[in-house]
Amino acid sequence: MAQPGGSRPVTVSDVQQLVKRKDEVEAQIKACYELLEGQKGVGMDEPLVDAEGFPRDDIDLYQVRTARHNIICLQNDHKALMKQVEEALHQLHAREKEKHAKDEAEALAEAMSQTQSLPQAFAKVNAVTPGSPANISGLQVDDEIVEFGSVNVNNFQNLQNIATVVQHSEGRPLSVTVLRSGKKVHVGLTPKRWAGKGLLG
Repeated sequence: MAQPGGSRPVTVSDVQQLVKRKDEVEAQIKACYELLEGQKGVGMDEPLVDAEGFPRDDIDLYQVRTARHNIICLQNDHKALMKQVEEALHQLHAREKEKHAKDEAEALAEAMSQTQSLPQAFAKVNAVTPGSPANISGLQVDDEIVEFGSVNVNNFQNLQNIATVVQHSEGRPLSVTVLRSGKKVHVGLTPKRWAGKGLLG
């Protein structure tokens, strides 16, 4: 199909235009058949001469011939239009499929890059005491700690590092970054004395 406007991809409105043209052609064909019907019901194949071979004088021969000729031309147009409509629909459908596949691939690539760009954790929260500063700040069991104040995977040696940061930050908010169900979450944690043990709980 010669696409409208050269290499421009087929749009839904192109298809609607084609369908509109097809409907117009069908209406013209119908009008021609009605004209033939009005001429004593001569169809496409009725003889236009009488038994003696003379042109019939009970019908308008010119009108009948013109209508028959028009019907043949219009039916050819109709066939070509139907083919165009079909091809345009195929193209639209193929493009939709292509777009869908592309969207899926992009979503997958984005998910992959997010997974790759997630920082490494160096510790995991295995318990949070109810009512403790850690609990109030929103830390949860199974949170994986990526950054705890100035401590991260690059400078973390042991839990003593965290204990030192906590002691130096009593009463001051610490920025803590954790991984929770595959997403980075920032928590503001203020170490302070409370009813339980330690400054965090």
